[in-house]
Amino acid sequence: MNQSLLYLSRSDVQGLAIAPSEVREAVLQAFRDHAAGLNRSLPKSALGLGPGHGFQAMVAASSAQAVATLKWVSMAPAGPDSPVPGINALICVSDYATGAPQAVLDGDEITLLRTAALSAAAASRLAPPAPKTIGFVGCGLQAHAHLAAFLDLYPGLTRALALSRSRSSAERLIRAASMRGLAAEVASDAATLLAESDIVISMVPGAPGLEPFLDARLMKPVAFASAVDIGRSWLPEALPAFDVLATDSLAQSKAPYDTDGNPVTTVSFGHDLVGLAKDRHPTAGEGRSFFCFRGFALADLALAHLVVTRARERRIGTRLPR
Repeated sequence: MNQSLLYLSRSDVQGLAIAPSEVREAVLQAFRDHAAGLNRSLPKSALGLGPGHGFQAMVAASSAQAVATLKWVSMAPAGPDSPVPGINALICVSDYATGAPQAVLDGDEITLLRTAALSAAAASRLAPPAPKTIGFVGCGLQAHAHLAAFLDLYPGLTRALALSRSRSSAERLIRAASMRGLAAEVASDAATLLAESDIVISMVPGAPGLEPFLDARLMKPVAFASAVDIGRSWLPEALPAFDVLATDSLAQSKAPYDTDGNPVTTVSFGHDLVGLAKDRHPTAGEGRSFFCFRGFALADLALAHLVVTRARERRIGTRLPR
């Protein structure tokens, strides 16, 4: 019996260079499997210690992929130019039938890829069919992952706008977008970014004293927004301006969250990716759509399974004795 564990570092995961389209399809398939009763997960378990500070556990199991996973996430406040990451994660992979541990993965890169894939998966079901301008509110690592994911989904994008509390991070994102052929610029303010973007990605980290500042009423009549920040940067009173509101799992979230981490009372979600995974929403491209999510364990499972499978095929990683 093999008593070793496969360990995959962040550089191992990056070295696999899995295409955004593959990640997006793996995520969508996980939600299709969930709708078919082939996998199960628990709502995210969170221990909050303060604004932007806490620990989370995400558990899922899939008979389709024959694995179960646990993702452990830590979050701590970090300054806009801090060399220390504000989020750290590890993923444990076990055999579905026997429970035997199979692999331990650095979860940071997987979190980046799966989060961007969730946004892109939702956009493929809710967003205008031919967007030209994408706006990023928050310009850290998630913005770069989203840039890659959305250029893969929408190669016709021509322009990128960036807004960040850190000018240097916005300029880094602009350089990255320019290198990919987009006309890119730092937005003068949130109102301009919202008014000129077909797609908006908000990634504002929690911090003491944060006040919501994004007004959905300023967006184009036909547009899509993905709130990676669980909605904290959006004005609750303006959220009814969205025609469609969706999340990753209605079993986990009923509404966007405010800056204190509490569900808002102005709107509630009407759809989730479990129901949307098969096809586009019938009114997609006809109004404003909002996708807001906390992260669903099944998406992490789907990507962890894909990564471990590819790593085994290519003999990447380190074998550790138990």
